Amino acid sequence: MNAPSRDDIVASARKWLGTPYRHQASLCGVGCDCLGLVRGVWRELIGPEPEPMRPYSPDWAEAGGAESLIELGQRYFAPVPDRQWRKGDVLVFRFFEGMPAKHLAIATDAGRMIHAHDGACVAEAAIGLWRRRVARVFAFPGLADE
Repeated sequence: MNAPSRDDIVASARKWLGTPYRHQASLCGVGCDCLGLVRGVWRELIGPEPEPMRPYSPDWAEAGGAESLIELGQRYFAPVPDRQWRKGDVLVFRFFEGMPAKHLAIATDAGRMIHAHDGACVAEAAIGLWRRRVARVFAFPGLADE
């Protein structure tokens, strides 16, 4: 596969718009959660997922206390310093200070993102108040336009 560009990432994520929320799923048009969206974009643009996805519960972050999403990001993505994201970057959110991060989105520009959340379909939305909840930012590996 050729190295993806930031535009490729956004275009791939936009294919998922309208996909219903389904916990642990990752099938465009059928169902996904926030991690499933990122996994699906990875598969389309990078290739097979680097490790099998283990089952997880909706409250896994609170129950285990581990920073699982950040740890995955550190293993497979490039860190973006100072939360200065650009289109195509993966945003990792912490709902509450002191709690593990447990939500992901893909930035479509400096002020918008695509994400999947319980009770809704995959949507592109303003980052708005989510901005203060950004815990980490990661870039897909090997971008063509870096």
